[in-house]
Amino acid sequence: MLASFFYSPTFEALSSGFLTGLSLFAVVGAQSAFILRQGIMRSHILTILTVCALSDAIFITLSVFGLKEIILLIPCFKTIVLIFGILFLISYAYKAAKRSINNNSNLIAASGTIMTRKSAIIGALGFSLLNPHFWLDLILIGSLSSIFGDRSLAYAFGVIVASIIWLSILGLGSRMFAPFFSSQKAWRILDGFISIIMIFMAILLVLKFET
Repeated sequence: MLASFFYSPTFEALSSGFLTGLSLFAVVGAQSAFILRQGIMRSHILTILTVCALSDAIFITLSVFGLKEIILLIPCFKTIVLIFGILFLISYAYKAAKRSINNNSNLIAASGTIMTRKSAIIGALGFSLLNPHFWLDLILIGSLSSIFGDRSLAYAFGVIVASIIWLSILGLGSRMFAPFFSSQKAWRILDGFISIIMIFMAILLVLKFET
């Protein structure tokens, strides 16, 4: 019975979705850098991972039910997301650079200025929904899911599983790195690295905006 499942069209759709998800999500981008930093600080990491996973699951499922057609029907949608995405990344890059340059990147948990849960949720949503690549991925996922016909939900489920696994790796990985960030210098390097990633991503979005 189990062997037959692995050769079934449903498993083909599921595994294809999983591989698609890994290829799309397993990159160190702005969202990954945000999750790693908050995880190292042990600052509402479970809340952040839950918000990211839920937003992925909801919108991936919606993409199968025609969200991509709605996105493509709104001419200015891409422009609006690009503008807000650029501003969001520049703002976060500035804050990270300021912490690094001003020698202000110490262990937040130790300093008593840990991020509030509300700010963590807003940050998680921002790095998901204000990321133009997020919406482009949804269009791609929605298009590919149509190949599998009535098994498109199995394809979407595979993508969602890949998202959850990648987010879990980031969450667990950040905890493993935590012991290395007991010094001020390590945090300054991390914030400098995060700032560079955010600026790089913002530049890529500006270039996309111009084209």
